[in-house]
This record gives sequence, C-alpha cells and structure tokens, in this order.
Amino acid sequence: MRRLLLAAVLLALTTGAHAAPRLLVGNKAADTVWALDRASGARLAAYATGPAPHEIAVSRDGRTAVVTTYGHKDPHHALTVIDLVDGGTRTIDLGTHGRPHGLQLLANGDALVTTESSGALLRVDIARGAVTGVADVGDGIGHMVAVSKDGASAYVSKIRAGTVVRVDLATMRALAERPAGAGAEGIAIAPDGRVWVTNRADDTVTVHAPDSLDIVATLPSAGFPIRVAFTPDGQHALVTNAKAATLSVFEVASRRAVATVALAPTDAALQTTLLGNGPLPIGALVDPDAPRAYVAISGADRIAVIDTRDWKVLEYWATGREPDALALVPGEVAP
Repeated sequence: MRRLLLAAVLLALTTGAHAAPRLLVGNKAADTVWALDRASGARLAAYATGPAPHEIAVSRDGRTAVVTTYGHKDPHHALTVIDLVDGGTRTIDLGTHGRPHGLQLLANGDALVTTESSGALLRVDIARGAVTGVADVGDGIGHMVAVSKDGASAYVSKIRAGTVVRVDLATMRALAERPAGAGAEGIAIAPDGRVWVTNRADDTVTVHAPDSLDIVATLPSAGFPIRVAFTPDGQHALVTNAKAATLSVFEVASRRAVATVALAPTDAALQTTLLGNGPLPIGALVDPDAPRAYVAISGADRIAVIDTRDWKVLEYWATGREPDALALVPGEVAP
C-alpha cells in the first residue's frame, strides 16, 4: 500500500518536472528519495527505496540515480536504481555483501560501493545489475568512498579503524592504508588530488598525500565533523559538524578556516536519530550552477540553503524524515 501511495505521488508530481534542475535527498527513516526543485525547494517527486537510503549518485546523463540502502535493524544487501525519466525503480542484489553505504559512479557508469558487513569495496555494473569486482578493505568499517580525478584509485575511510585505504581500480586491490584520525568518516578529493578526511571522534580534518596517504596537514573542526565537500572552483572545503550543528568553511590553498555557519532551523521540531537529538547536519554539496550550497539537517527534516558568497543561510526546505544523502540532477533530460 505504501509503495502504491508513493507511486501515486510520483505520477502527480512529476508531470513536467524534468525541465527543472533537481536536488535529490535521501530520507533515511522514511525509506524514500525526494526530488526538490533547485530554485524553490518544491517537491517534484517521491521515490520508494529499500530500507534506510544512505548515499545517492546520479549518472552523467542525468537519467539514473543509484541509492545505497543500508537497512535499519537488519542489514540490507541491495541498491535501488531510480529511472529519473519515467520514475520507475529496480533493485540490484549484492548477495552476501550487507550494509552498503559509500557510493561513487565511475565515468563508464559502474558504481563503487562500500559494504560494511563484508569489509569490501564493490564494483557494480549498474546496467547489468551485477557485482563485477570486489576489493577487500579489511575490518574497521569501511564507510565512505572517493575517486581520484584520473579514475585510477579509490579511497575508503574506515570509522572504527580511523584509517584511509587506497584501492587500485584496475586490479581491485588495496595498495595502502594509513592513519587518519579517530572516527574517520567523510572523504573527498581536493582539486590538487589530495585526500581530505573528516575524523568525527577527533574533531579534525586530515589532508593526505594521494599515493602514500601520509598526513600533510591536520585542521581542527569541532563538533563531530562528518562530511566534506568542495566548491566547484576548488577554493573552499565545506565540513559539516553534526553535533555542533555548524558548517566549517576552509580555504583550500591556505587550509585556513574562513567561516562557521550555524545550522539550527527554528521552525522545525528536532527528532532523535542514531547520532542523538539535535539539528545534526550531515550531507553537503555545492550547486555548480548557482552560488549556493545545500546541507541536510537530519534531526530537523530540513535542507539548509547557504549563499556561498557570504556564507549565510538563505532558507530551509522541508524534507522527509531524517534527510542525509544529497545529489544533483541537471535540467531537462531527453526521453
């Protein structure tokens, strides 16, 4: 019944929606992905997913979204694939690999997926719906993944181990593992190729050489730093601090903190999540077509819209229950 209702919502809301650039948000507690208009925040579509959607990636042609579905009490072992043109969904079974979380799409459309239950980084052919490669990243909860600019290497952060792993994508072998910090979680590649990792239990961000993974800088970011994203021009790094309910903004070249943005909407009742009770910002990304960033406020069921020229919150948009993952979809997609 719930899926039928969501299908009805989808049909009612998607008429003409593909002309508008969209922001996808994964609502973990509601098992849905919403598409929001990037100009107004209006909901354009709702898609049912597997349990606890955690990360979202969109294909380069804007036609497909891939979602890792982590599971609630019990581990899930699948991906949800959304057709962003006709609104249909399908499932890719990951077999014995449970708790899929981190996600990146490669240039050829394959997905890289971390699976916490099996300590693996998977390569998945989305078109065929099949796992085609498995890299063993070991114990320690491999959580998020980032890909080098040349597509040759993937980097996996490991929460419990407090490390970062480099995986050669040609052979699907882990080549190096080095310390980052306690609770290593968020990970992204800077324009210079260096690897930035947020260490939530240490209240730090570490910057790593891409080959050796040696730490070349450590930056303070108080309050449970959990994700990192870069502006399209590469000048700034944005770090969400979940328990402090702030966004730290760093100048990449100098690695100097230049702004701290408070993220606590006053018009929303706060919900309790796995991280506690509070606003709890997590997912963050920057719009390549407008001077704004988006942050998912998971405990407030809101998206914060931030002006990247002066680092001020412009407004908050409503989401489903417990938003986390964010992804951007371009404008009109040809049928």
